[in-house]
Amino acid sequence: MKKFLMIAIALMPLMLMAQARIGIVNSQELFDLMPEKASAEAQLKVLSDRYHTEYLLLQNEFDRKYADYQAVASDASMPEAIKERRVQELQESDKKIREFQKRAADDIAARREALTRPLTDKVQEAIRVAGEQGAFDLVLDTAVTPVAYAGHNTIDLMPVVKALLGLE
Repeated sequence: MKKFLMIAIALMPLMLMAQARIGIVNSQELFDLMPEKASAEAQLKVLSDRYHTEYLLLQNEFDRKYADYQAVASDASMPEAIKERRVQELQESDKKIREFQKRAADDIAARREALTRPLTDKVQEAIRVAGEQGAFDLVLDTAVTPVAYAGHNTIDLMPVVKALLGLE
């Protein structure tokens, strides 16, 4: 009797797993299908282009100062104080460019997060609703966790989530 009880206890997780409902989705594919994604990308491109234009202005200013410095540096009669001032101007201009690049990258990242977070949340909510409606025990996101194999008991929730998001 003890052996039978031990075997039954050992097989319990396998019996429970056989009854588990597992679904799979790809949140990245869903995100890419969202019509709002194109609008977000367009807004990010406009912002990025503005920063790029400003960067080019700063780079042109640096190039001009560098050309001025080269002309001064090759003139042996030029006082050292002037040469040093030109070097300082170059260093300050370079620092200004690096700081600008960092601020621009931070701003673009923050804007990307602000524009895409609502879409990501919407996709995640639709996945959650689909999981609850279908009484799934587990929903795997193949965009986050690669699935090497999904057996015949695994259910593709993509059509359900697409319908919830109005993407069909």
